[in-house]
Amino acid sequence: MSKPIIAIVGRPNVGKSTLFNVLAGEKISIVKDTPGVTRDRIYADVEWLNHTYTMIDTGGIEPESKDIILSQMREQAQIAIDTADVILFMTDVRQGLQDADAKVADMLRRSHKPVLLVVNKVDNIDKFMPDVYEFYNLGIGEPIPISASSRIGLGDMLEEIDKLIDFEEFDQEEDERPRIAVVGKPNVGKSSIVNKLLGEDRVIVSDIAGTTRDAIDTDITYNGREYVFIDTAGLRRKSKVKEELERYSIIRTVTAVERADVVVIVIDATQGVTEQDAKIAGIAHDRGKGIVIAVNKWDAVEKNDKTIYEHTNKIRQVLSFMPYAELVFISAVTGQRLNRLFEVIDMVMENQTLRVATGVLNEIMSEAVALQQPPSDKGKRLRLYYITQVAVKPPTFVIFVNDKELMHFSYTRYIENKIREAFGFKGTSLKFIIRERKDKE
Repeated sequence: MSKPIIAIVGRPNVGKSTLFNVLAGEKISIVKDTPGVTRDRIYADVEWLNHTYTMIDTGGIEPESKDIILSQMREQAQIAIDTADVILFMTDVRQGLQDADAKVADMLRRSHKPVLLVVNKVDNIDKFMPDVYEFYNLGIGEPIPISASSRIGLGDMLEEIDKLIDFEEFDQEEDERPRIAVVGKPNVGKSSIVNKLLGEDRVIVSDIAGTTRDAIDTDITYNGREYVFIDTAGLRRKSKVKEELERYSIIRTVTAVERADVVVIVIDATQGVTEQDAKIAGIAHDRGKGIVIAVNKWDAVEKNDKTIYEHTNKIRQVLSFMPYAELVFISAVTGQRLNRLFEVIDMVMENQTLRVATGVLNEIMSEAVALQQPPSDKGKRLRLYYITQVAVKPPTFVIFVNDKELMHFSYTRYIENKIREAFGFKGTSLKFIIRERKDKE
């Protein structure tokens, strides 16, 4: 089930990151008073009254020239228009209505996407309300006064967002066909892979912005089973600013990954695994998706008997946070091992939905505890009472313990490894929730 995507757009320093952090409940973006501080995490899940959204902070850098600010704001607005279900257009009551605001408002109005206009930094309603009315001039609806830093008006804002989303559309159980997102840096051959699997050039790699999200879903049937491939490559855009392009492709990746069951991360064999590949892989890992790493252009690599091991080791080193990911060496040009891709996707799908009986899980855990004593601190030892699986996609386990603080990451990883030894779970991350239960209970 996919989540609605809300994108925050606005001039530099109007408080986008502050709002993003408050809603995400953790400091994800770096907030400083200097405009254009770069940030890595730009998306987070936000929960409000039983609804979950994916919130995207479009960020942006402030160069000296006013024209460039405007062009960057247009770029941001375009990202939001292309990817979001609702656009949160943020302005600043203290800076007042600016020319750049009006120009972006025109663009958003023409997009026919739902737009919510918020006026930030309204710390005192009585004092600033007359200034808020000025923003009616943008002609995109009623301005909602908020203060992100003081957490004023956020409930009203979220209620307005709720009104703009058709939750029935998102709550509908999507068809049962496996959804596969093909992601990776530009030019690694994502579209070529999808085209080769299709046997026709249907995914057009173009630099035209504003291609709709649905236009890039491709139905492919293999061995009588239907798959939906979500290709992010058809949505590349030219950009003078490298960071903007990278940010753009990462936002694209988030939206594609969000809708997928299995993510195929395409890596260029001739370049090896890069930092950007790791970033993209991290998004899929954070989202708990099934993961296949497809090493493309394998036909272009000079080989000896050690080549495949050397490549595998390098990839495993850089992507050490996801040792469970499955690797396939392929070539979109020659079609080499593309059939194997479907076999691996099927296996990963199976593991993503695998359920393990509670009795079996507790046997594995008891054995693990007997083999390696749980950690202790200041004379208090961790006790593990009980484990049970509560969800699939990804397989999620709850472990009840006497003290959450004592359950170190390394011991959780140890329990995870024991479960993997017994059941494999290849290609999927496992999620662990640690709950405290007192001895009396």
